[in-house]
Amino acid sequence: MRTRIAIIYNEPSPSHYDILHEGEAVAGVLQAVESVHQALLSLDCQVIQVPLDLPFGRAKGKLRSLDVDLVFNLFEGFSGYPETEASVPEFLAKIGIPFTGCPAAVLRLALDKAKVKVILKAAGIPTPAFQKLSPETLHTFRLGYPCIVKPRCEDASHGLSAESVVNDFVSLERQVRFICDAYQGGALVEQFISGREFNVTVLGNSEYTVLPASEIVYSLPPGMPELLTFAAKWEPGTLYYQGTNPVCPARLNSEEQQRIAETAVAVFKLLNCQGYARVDMRMSQDGEINVIELNPNADISPTSGSVRQAEAAGMTYYQFIEKIMGLALGKKQPWTSISVS
Repeated sequence: MRTRIAIIYNEPSPSHYDILHEGEAVAGVLQAVESVHQALLSLDCQVIQVPLDLPFGRAKGKLRSLDVDLVFNLFEGFSGYPETEASVPEFLAKIGIPFTGCPAAVLRLALDKAKVKVILKAAGIPTPAFQKLSPETLHTFRLGYPCIVKPRCEDASHGLSAESVVNDFVSLERQVRFICDAYQGGALVEQFISGREFNVTVLGNSEYTVLPASEIVYSLPPGMPELLTFAAKWEPGTLYYQGTNPVCPARLNSEEQQRIAETAVAVFKLLNCQGYARVDMRMSQDGEINVIELNPNADISPTSGSVRQAEAAGMTYYQFIEKIMGLALGKKQPWTSISVS
């Protein structure tokens, strides 16, 4: 019998991201939807697409009426409300429909970057020093420069630009005010680590597969901070897009590769991830691996970093999607790269 699957995603609609010229990230989910749909058809699944929008009561009605074996969860929150990303898997768990990726608690936690960093530090996992700041609490700033100012509760590089890296108090104040005015959740200020930047995808539930790490290699004009900005991800033709190049597999010696893999699995397990997630890291000048953030249910469109890593491990795109589907249904799959138990 063919597996019946519903692909759930957020219906792109106007939001404050359009005012900020960041609507591309919201619309980007559609590429993943179409690619996953084609992959599932190739795997002989019965597939329907189910776009969700507000009000949530209407979305719940759509979910409750599903007659499927699995939901492939590509929902990233209702447009303009990233905090609602956890709402769909939470409801699916309540009505007993299996779904791909991480549970609601992980998605809710990961959206609060400061809370994740507190948990990492308590577990002894290195992460850059940080503070939560608002215009009213700027006088408490205690970090050194340079530091980076980012939205505390956003993903997809929303709010990140060359101006995010600050080197003096005037720039810090300007950027904190901008972030607090433009985004919910306030500003997260981190010590900026200028070393090599990596990201690595982990797959699994109780046994874990670490895909080959990617390195973000920058070739930017002098004076431009080496940072994965919104433009670097979403705006072809910009200097950041052209000067931000992923290299996968990353050029690492065996000891560095092992430390990065172990760190990624430690974060995945500590934060109770399931299915798949990506861990972003920077290596300081003395070689210490610092975790920047966790991205549960990372982008899996064909040009994404996670897919690039899966291909480096020998998987086709269809095999990668089948692996994610199999993890959600509790099936073991044979493809592995660097496995860390």
